[in-house]
Amino acid sequence: MEAISHAGTVIGILSKDGIVLAAERQATSALLEQSIGSEKIYEMNDNVVAGVAGLTADANILINQSRMIAQRYLLRYGSPIPVEQLVRRLCDLKQGYTQFGGLRPFGVSFLCAGWDSAFGFQLYQSDPAGNYSSWKAACIGENSGNAQSILKQEYKDD
Repeated sequence: MEAISHAGTVIGILSKDGIVLAAERQATSALLEQSIGSEKIYEMNDNVVAGVAGLTADANILINQSRMIAQRYLLRYGSPIPVEQLVRRLCDLKQGYTQFGGLRPFGVSFLCAGWDSAFGFQLYQSDPAGNYSSWKAACIGENSGNAQSILKQEYKDD
């Protein structure tokens, strides 16, 4: 949780016409080349993207796993994986690492935004323990508490 609270902020806002996902990339050093940095928003599938906060190495592993899950579903069923099903499978993997001795939990939170034909646009937040929930507006990363309180005050359904 420490790595997540020091990571750049990721904000997601759901509307009837789509989803806005914005991420802040923090410069860790003035000497770091900005054009060759780690990403904060990843494409998991054609219909799902994710903003990450936390350990980049852990995020890369989980993003690759989610891509494999989505491609297996596409190969088997011939259609894109539903958003919640992809998030649930990813969180099942994250939860497994908290359950068994000798394994370090993944130190990354996700803000997943996607669309499927059953439920339309969806926004999910997951934590390192594998818990996930659906949101209309959510925030992860540094100062997420302050940003979340602003979102609560300012968010309108229209």
